Order: sequence, then C-alpha cells, then structure tokens
Amino acid sequence: MNTSKKEIILSPEQSGKLADIYTAMVEGYDQVAAEVGLSCEGCPDNCCDSYFLHHTYSEWAYLWQGLRELPEEERKAIIGRAEKYVQESRAQLARQQRPQIKCPLLNEDGLCGLYNHRLLVCRMHGIPATMTRPDGQSMRFPGCFRCQEIISDDKKYPQEQDAPAMDRTPLFREMVALESSLLGDKRHLFPRVKLTIADMIVQGPPAVDTPFCER
Repeated sequence: MNTSKKEIILSPEQSGKLADIYTAMVEGYDQVAAEVGLSCEGCPDNCCDSYFLHHTYSEWAYLWQGLRELPEEERKAIIGRAEKYVQESRAQLARQQRPQIKCPLLNEDGLCGLYNHRLLVCRMHGIPATMTRPDGQSMRFPGCFRCQEIISDDKKYPQEQDAPAMDRTPLFREMVALESSLLGDKRHLFPRVKLTIADMIVQGPPAVDTPFCER
C-alpha cells in the first residue's frame, strides 16, 4: 500500500457491531420472506449479476476483513475476477448500458465465496421494505420481480402496500452510527463511497491520506 495512505480498519468492537446489524437484517428478511412466501429456489433470475453500488467505508473494510481470511489462492482468484468485472462494467457503462455481470465473489459452483462477509444489499434485496429518511419522508420498496409477482397474485393483499414489509430505518440508523464511529468527527471530509464489490476489491482496502505528522 502507498505509504501516503492510511488504511481504515474496523476495530473488533466495530466489526462485531456490523456483524450484529447484518444478523438482524437476515432475521428481518427471513421473517418477511416467510410471510410473503418468497423463496429464491428455482428463480430464473440471479441477483448476483445485478449492478449494485455500496456506500460505506464500514462495509468496504468488512469485505476486506473477509478477503484476508481466505487462502491466498482463493483471494487471488477473486481479485482476478474483480479486475475483469471492472473492465467489462466500464465498457458497458460507456455504451450507456446497465452492467449485468456475475459477481466476482461467486466461485465455480455459483456460490458466494465470502458469504459470511456479504454486504447489506446482498442480504436485503428481494423483499418489500420501508424506510423513513432523515427529512421524515417515507419510502417503500416493492421487492424483486418475483416478490412483486407473488404479492400481485395473492388475494390477501388487495394493494401492494398491504403486503408485509421490513422497516429498514432502525438498522440503517445503526449503520450510520457505526460509520460515524469509524470515521470520527472528520466524516464529512472523506470522499463518498459509491463502488461495486469489484471496485472495492480492485482498489484494495479503504484508505485515506496519512497526515504528514504520521508519515
């Protein structure tokens, strides 16, 4: 790593907090999915080739925490796939196409090679959800196409908003608090994160300019 850069590393406490948030997300997902009757089994689509962007240093650092726990051969294979993903996605974006490329974390068996360290979007995509923004505006997300089909065919839900939905607000607030804890009182000075998983892998662990007094 460039010596002018200082890596952003989660403390054991912060890493544990993020793991707890992820666990709560999975539990909330499972509850709503069971109520709706949503299952990924036999789905003709694959959300692991969707073009998702991620927005926190906390998740970026957590992803690299998981990568470093892998055997070197597996990690190198993932990095190689990530480099190809970045090249292909940039080419598709240049053609004004939304990339649809298999996630570099998927192994030859089509399974996530970093499942325990998968990110927020990977854990929550699919089910209906709601969120209240800091300005008080309420938002509702209908879920994936399969979920929408199930809800529209189910006579229990005359309207889409009648279907159960997971409230993301409390967990997102915890994520914001964790990000503030990680970045400290200079959070507003950090460049905003807007990266795919492949970008996070290719760019290496999150890092910021090291103060001159620490070089």
